[in-house]
Amino acid sequence: MRLLSPDLRARLLANGEAGHAARRDGRREPDPSPVVKFFNPVGAATWLATELDPDGDTLFGLADLGFGCPELGSFSLSELASVRLPFGLGIERDLYFEGRLPISIYAETARRTGSIMQAIGLLHSLPHGPAS
Repeated sequence: MRLLSPDLRARLLANGEAGHAARRDGRREPDPSPVVKFFNPVGAATWLATELDPDGDTLFGLADLGFGCPELGSFSLSELASVRLPFGLGIERDLYFEGRLPISIYAETARRTGSIMQAIGLLHSLPHGPAS
């Protein structure tokens, strides 16, 4: 499976440019919703990406390798694509994931629960988003 469709790539690049422009202009950085979710189909690793740098490889978002300490940071699209897992599998894109909230909410909740997947389950079960 190709990890990024042209539409997802364009959305990630637009978010990246908005973040770079805000930093350049001294404005508050945007807090976009995740555009795409990647996951290990035979393990606990999960990534939520919000931005793609102009290099076409460096993603920014929330990463959870399954050790109970999800964190915001950069990760490589080509490295995700190169992972070879048992049974001939690789890292996959969740075709049905829809980021409903800003990445900061996912990050805060994932840190509290210890995993992105638990955070998604909790946040997406709330009828009107998280309580203030």
